Amino acid sequence: MINATPFRHVAVIDIGKTNAKVVVLDTASGAEIAVERRPNTVIKSGLYPHYDIDALWQFILASLKTFAIKPGFDAISITTHGASAALLDGNGDLTMPVLDYEHEYPAEIRQDYARLRPAFAETGSPPQSIGLNLGAQIHYQKTAFPEAFAPVRSIVTYAQYWAARLTGVLATEVTSLGCHTDLWNPGANTFSSLVDTLDIRSLMAPVRSAFDVLGPVKPKIASEIGLSSDIPVYCGIHDSNASLLPHLLKRQGNFSVVSTGTWIVNFAIGGTLDRLDPTRDTLTNVDAYARPVPSSRFMGGREYEMLSQQFGTVSAVEIEAALPAVLTRGMMLLPSVVKGSGPFPNEDARWVADKDANNAERHAAAALYLALMTDVSLSLIGRKGPILVEGPFAKNTLYLRALSSFANTDVIAIGGSTGTSAGAALLTGSSRTAQDSREIVAGRLEVGDYKRRWHAAMERVPG
Repeated sequence: MINATPFRHVAVIDIGKTNAKVVVLDTASGAEIAVERRPNTVIKSGLYPHYDIDALWQFILASLKTFAIKPGFDAISITTHGASAALLDGNGDLTMPVLDYEHEYPAEIRQDYARLRPAFAETGSPPQSIGLNLGAQIHYQKTAFPEAFAPVRSIVTYAQYWAARLTGVLATEVTSLGCHTDLWNPGANTFSSLVDTLDIRSLMAPVRSAFDVLGPVKPKIASEIGLSSDIPVYCGIHDSNASLLPHLLKRQGNFSVVSTGTWIVNFAIGGTLDRLDPTRDTLTNVDAYARPVPSSRFMGGREYEMLSQQFGTVSAVEIEAALPAVLTRGMMLLPSVVKGSGPFPNEDARWVADKDANNAERHAAAALYLALMTDVSLSLIGRKGPILVEGPFAKNTLYLRALSSFANTDVIAIGGSTGTSAGAALLTGSSRTAQDSREIVAGRLEVGDYKRRWHAAMERVPG
């Protein structure tokens, strides 16, 4: 399935929920040799909150134009966050804005959708808050705005929207269809019954492999950004699955991957699919080869961002020095900082034994909290073997050591290029990026019975 053609440089369009970037990866070393970044902003006006697609498109074109001059690139691949799709007219243009998945719909529409959505046994997709079920988004757009929805002729998943803008070829793809959308049946490897319930089967663009070349860059765009030859554009992949792909190609046996960003998304290779709990944000994802993978998640990156803003800037040395006091006092943060998802979706966050705590101690307790939340999320999907952590949290040594202690297994920090960009580059057949990432085995902490006390504290009524 992977193209055997060696590419020297691959440009990757990488759109996360919080930030977007375009990078060029050197396939001989796996290194990012050029990068441009911008925030992924949300426009609050109009029919509903939506992503600033025009600004993202201009950013993509400007970055590709710059990189066409130096360092140059031979192929383009794409990775984006999930829970998004583009609704297109007969010309391939947007008929409605690309909905921000954090928008919450009116109660009556949510209730109506709850009656329509397929059972978890069919989709492996748990009911989600806000717009995290893509099927719920499409139901909302179709129900609340029937006139605006009427011209829709095609629905494409989000990474494939950008591929369509570059090539003119419309597609959907299984990693995006299989990430809690309600639209996919991973066991049957086909659309779920929801596409017929919503009467959108005829609108769904053809399902293509993430490894497929959809076409060259359109001549007009190629001329605009200064490409001197045909550049192939690959179909693209959901970002968490992009992080998983290098390890699927490289490793044998059981292991877990913790992909960190706005979300902490966990994949358990060798885990259990038959005991997933839809009430605790466990689900079936679908990997790049269309295979179901037991998964779990919580909004750990967003939680860390919120907590860090509260506590202010504290050095890593100060946080490390504060850890013994946190452990001795039994100071802890209980879930959930962001409600509505994760293993404890209905719990209200609260502190224990935090009287007179300084900001360094709060940072240390927050790192322990995030490690414990990851440990719980992994245990719910039957993880076995070592745990690989990539993305921003791979640089948080306290989190890594705490997770290793709580999970009682090796935790390996993956350095080098971010997992999403490196994984997307692998779609082009460039295997080097799967082998080049720096791997560091984290040490462990002396945490005593902190894990047991954390779980016990959640069972006590505060006050």
